[in-house]
Amino acid sequence: MAAFLLGAVLLIVQPQMVPSRPAINSKAETSSQSVQRELLKKTSQKNYFKENIHSNGSCRQLPQTIIIGVRKGGTRALLEMLSLHPDIAAAESEVHFFDWEDHYRNGLQWYINQMPFSYPHQITMEKTPAYFTSPKVPERVYNMNQSMRLLLILRDPSERVLSDYTQVFYNHMQKHKPYPSIEQFLIKDGELNVDYKAINRSLYYIHMQNWLKYFPLDRIHIVDGDKLIKDPFPEIEKVERFLKLSPQINASNFYFNKTKGFYCLRDSGRERCLHESKGRAHPQVDTRLLEKLHEYFHEPNKKFFELVGRTFDWH
Repeated sequence: MAAFLLGAVLLIVQPQMVPSRPAINSKAETSSQSVQRELLKKTSQKNYFKENIHSNGSCRQLPQTIIIGVRKGGTRALLEMLSLHPDIAAAESEVHFFDWEDHYRNGLQWYINQMPFSYPHQITMEKTPAYFTSPKVPERVYNMNQSMRLLLILRDPSERVLSDYTQVFYNHMQKHKPYPSIEQFLIKDGELNVDYKAINRSLYYIHMQNWLKYFPLDRIHIVDGDKLIKDPFPEIEKVERFLKLSPQINASNFYFNKTKGFYCLRDSGRERCLHESKGRAHPQVDTRLLEKLHEYFHEPNKKFFELVGRTFDWH
C-alpha cells in the first residue's frame, strides 16, 4: 500500500507536458504550460501526505471523471444516482475549480482537498455544470488529465431555458426579492431575445465544439436528461459501461414517487429523493412564444446532432 501511495503522489507532483492534440498557437501553449507549472508547484509531497492520506488506507485524489454540465440538465440527479455504485466517490458540492479564477489560482492541492476520501479501486468524481459553457475550462481540464472521462447530461434546449429561469426566479422569491416575468427576458423589441444567457447556454453545439478541440468524442458520454427523468435505469446502465464499472445499480434502486412526480432512489432499504428545489413547475408561457423558442433552436440542434453523430427527441 505504501508503494502504491508513493507512486500516486509522484504521478501527481510530476510536471505535466502539454499534449499535442489541441490546435493552439505556441504563445498560448507556452502560457498554458506556465500556468500548469505554477499549479503543480502548489501540490507538494509533504502537504499531500499530511492532508490527504487517511489511516484506513483511503486518500483524496484528483477526479478521474467530471460531470461537466449542463446547467439544469439533471447533473444533481445523475450524481446522486451514480453514487449508488460502491465504486464511485463523489464530491458533495460543486467545486468550480476550472471556471472560477480565484479557485483555479489556488492550485491542484486545493482541488484535491475538495475531493472525498476514496480507495484505490474507486472512481473519484465531481460535478460542476458551469464547466460545459465556460470557454477556458476544456483546455484546463485537458492540461490536468488528457485521459479524463467526461459526463455531459443534456435536456431539450427549450425546456432547459425554462428550467434555468425557474431556478433563478425561486432563488429571488426565497430572498423576498422581485423578479421579472420570463417574457421580459425572452422578448426584446418584439423578437426573441437571443442575448438572454439562458438561451446561449442551450446552444449546445457551440460549447461542444470547444470541448472537442481537446477531447475526442469517445471520452465524452452524453446522457439523455429527458430519458433519465422518465426512465433512469437504462441511462445509468450506459454510464456504468462508459466508466467501465461493474454493473451494480439495478432497476430496483429506482421508484416513482407520485407525490413529487419524479423517480427517487432506494439503497439498502433506505429511500431518498432529490431536494425539494428539484422538479419545480415551469412558468406558463404563451404558446406562440414557445414556438418561437423551438424554431430558434431547430438549426442549432441539427448542428449538434451532426457534431456528435446522434439525435435526441427534442422539439
